[in-house]
Amino acid sequence: MALNHDVYIHNLFGNEDTALQTVKESIQKKGMPSISVQPEVGRFLSILVSIKKPRNVMEIGALGGYSGIMLAGALENEGSLTSLELEDSYAAVAKDNLTKAGLGDKVKYVIGPALQNMESLLSAGQQYDFFFIDADKVNYPNYLEMALKLAVPGAVIVADNTLQGDRVFDENVKEDNVEAIRTFNNMMANDDRIESIMLPLCDGLTVGRVKP
Repeated sequence: MALNHDVYIHNLFGNEDTALQTVKESIQKKGMPSISVQPEVGRFLSILVSIKKPRNVMEIGALGGYSGIMLAGALENEGSLTSLELEDSYAAVAKDNLTKAGLGDKVKYVIGPALQNMESLLSAGQQYDFFFIDADKVNYPNYLEMALKLAVPGAVIVADNTLQGDRVFDENVKEDNVEAIRTFNNMMANDDRIESIMLPLCDGLTVGRVKP
């Protein structure tokens, strides 16, 4: 049977090391949703961080720490990751997995509603030069607005699952998640503050750079 491009890419770039396999095992053991980023997406994030060399990374949605390992593992010595996670129990699993991977000193977990915590970080004068959005889809437009307020010029913003199983371009689909992602993608494409592109990698990645 002929391979499609997703399978071809996965076969080439979808390998996982022991730390990432441990994350998946811990998620399954704890009965958490198996919705970590795909290995190819994780690798792309790692490459972006290596190129950008950010000092302050914000991750919205920690789950079990899969994307956290890929982000924190690519940081240089002075770089740090702030991971926003609604569920305390999920953050505990992620923290344990990053500690096992030797990255515990690179990450700080902020528990509770992400938008509320982003507001608090903004009030405290915090700024970030790299964002990864992978949380509840209905709030993607709100996360983008807050990220733009927290961003330094030139910051990179990456969001996962922006094709929603190819439902974003099916006008008959009116689900809240899909409608929110459509709004988010339109914002990324048309907001004068950002230059962006969507990549059809796995379930879609929308990547943007905040203009100076």
